[in-house]
Amino acid sequence: MANREALRELQARLANRLQAARVEGAAVAWLAIRAGGNRYLLPLAQSGEIFPLAGLQHVPYTLDWFRGVINIRGGLYGVVDLAGFIAQSGGPVRSETAPTETSVVTLNPQLEVNCAVQIDSLAGLRGPDAFSSSVPAPAGAPAYFGNCFVDTGGATWQEINLRILSQTPQFLGIGA
Repeated sequence: MANREALRELQARLANRLQAARVEGAAVAWLAIRAGGNRYLLPLAQSGEIFPLAGLQHVPYTLDWFRGVINIRGGLYGVVDLAGFIAQSGGPVRSETAPTETSVVTLNPQLEVNCAVQIDSLAGLRGPDAFSSSVPAPAGAPAYFGNCFVDTGGATWQEINLRILSQTPQFLGIGA
């Protein structure tokens, strides 16, 4: 119970910081997340809201990475297991078992896709000053991979371009 309350508080703080970053046009550029044991950066301009994964309705005859649909504020959103989709499309495979507490991040409504990506955990907001170096995505990486960033602690973070991701035929083709 304490974990759920802590998660709600973290989500509320992040939502407030996201809103402040959008209003101020601050140097915050990414929402840092973990999915499948890997670290990813989602551009704030392409990200939407963060919600706990609740009320998921499975959809038959869909690919494994398409988890189902959920109702968010009266709208129907498809939920994609981000780590599963990335592994299926040539990115890193899931390096740990699925967590017990998961969240979803909706895509920005400007992308015109009612979709949310399932993540394992939130790692906060990051700006360019949080990283010591960056390199382009490796050769053969999925088209939606942006730069790889190395933070001051030496951890590598892969940027995911949600606009490109949401328009790839693989992402749009959920039928098995």
